[in-house]
Amino acid sequence: MSEAVTRTVTTPPGLLASLDPLLREWLPRQRWFAGKGRPVTGFTLVAATELLPGTAKLGLYHLLVRAHQPLAPSHGAPGHPGDCYQLLIGVREALPPRLAPALIGHLSAGPLAGQTVYDALHDPRPAELLLEALRTQARIGGLRFERDPKQEIRSQLVPRVVTAEQSNSSIVYGDTFILKLLRRIVPGVNPDLELPLALARAGCPRVPSPTAWMVADVDPAADPVVATGQADLAGQPYVLGVLQPFLQGASDGWELALRELAKGEDFGAEARALGRATAEVHTALARALPTVTLGHIQLELMVAGMIQRLEAAVQAVPALRPYAGGLRSAFTALGDLAAEGRTWTAQRVHGDLHLGQCLRSPAGEWWLIDFEGEPARPLAERRMPQPAVRDVAGMLRSFDYAARSADPPQPDWAETCRSAYCSGYAEASGRDPRTDPVLLRAYETDKAIYEVVYEARHRPDWLPVPLAAIDRLAESGHLT
Repeated sequence: MSEAVTRTVTTPPGLLASLDPLLREWLPRQRWFAGKGRPVTGFTLVAATELLPGTAKLGLYHLLVRAHQPLAPSHGAPGHPGDCYQLLIGVREALPPRLAPALIGHLSAGPLAGQTVYDALHDPRPAELLLEALRTQARIGGLRFERDPKQEIRSQLVPRVVTAEQSNSSIVYGDTFILKLLRRIVPGVNPDLELPLALARAGCPRVPSPTAWMVADVDPAADPVVATGQADLAGQPYVLGVLQPFLQGASDGWELALRELAKGEDFGAEARALGRATAEVHTALARALPTVTLGHIQLELMVAGMIQRLEAAVQAVPALRPYAGGLRSAFTALGDLAAEGRTWTAQRVHGDLHLGQCLRSPAGEWWLIDFEGEPARPLAERRMPQPAVRDVAGMLRSFDYAARSADPPQPDWAETCRSAYCSGYAEASGRDPRTDPVLLRAYETDKAIYEVVYEARHRPDWLPVPLAAIDRLAESGHLT
């Protein structure tokens, strides 16, 4: 595909209806599907774009679909139309063996009857098409492919899908670029694009600068979330993916920590360097985007939210019940300081910082990636300014996770890393997080409670890891 102009496309009627039974089986099996444990009862088509003509040997459709799932009643909250997912559906008469793992199913009815459909990200030709669309700033139907004109995108880079994925999907192009395709799509400004762009403008070298990105313009009437009363979302873009430089030879922070831990190597120097990198990113974000002061009313609301999450977690995970009083004290202590007139500065933060969101270059430099925040939280909440210590607390919990995944667990290793990280943060920012122990304890407690609920639902074997932190945090204010 070489065009750089708008191309109008049409999608055959009945496409989603014919895909429906296949998607009900396939979608819940994907690692990035957020609604596990609840059946899919149907779909709403939010947007559909034909990227390759159906008359070709290979067809390609870009779909945004909302998966309808019954919701268990929770705190009187109303139901919602379901999560919206980005799908790239490839169409062939038959799949070659190399694409067998990408199979969605065989269509027996509808406009594509007799064809085989599959997850097209595993196919080099569709992956090449996406890169070319970004390179040429194409507009295809409601899809817009945009780029930074100062960065070059070479054509004919060989794509490969990244198989070790979690909440999204990624394609690497010739060890030059990586395209992160968001799977769970929400209307509005996505921090995974917003914050790296702001950091690039601020000249922060700790975050790869976006090279290009893809967005969708959606008819508000087609999306139940917008059409059923959230008019503030009408006209908002749907960010679909971000292309960034591929950091060749970089080590994933989680994997690096586990390797060093297994070898009995000290990780303190790396933790200190990572603390400095985190502080540099926070400083740049505070320069690039507005900061606010959290006074009594804002902190009262924040503490109330933490207590509400604690109460819900105690109901969901009975193992938390013996600790409930001690955990609550971590939040009420913060509320007491706020009542005395203490204020804190809030700014934009990473929002979901842990070792797996960090990469270290062969030369020892650290980068922070994946600024999407916690995908399960509403977008407006993820974009709210917050105390920078929230990210610090997330990283402290990550060191604890690494240490307790060892056999036997190595809590002293975690303490060394936690201390070194805070020291490095203080070196770069001038503010040691440990000098504000009440705020840090509250955020670390809130994070540990979230982890307990997550592990109880998804990885019960890991539940002892956050419970060990719960025991510590509930009993005292001890931190690092």
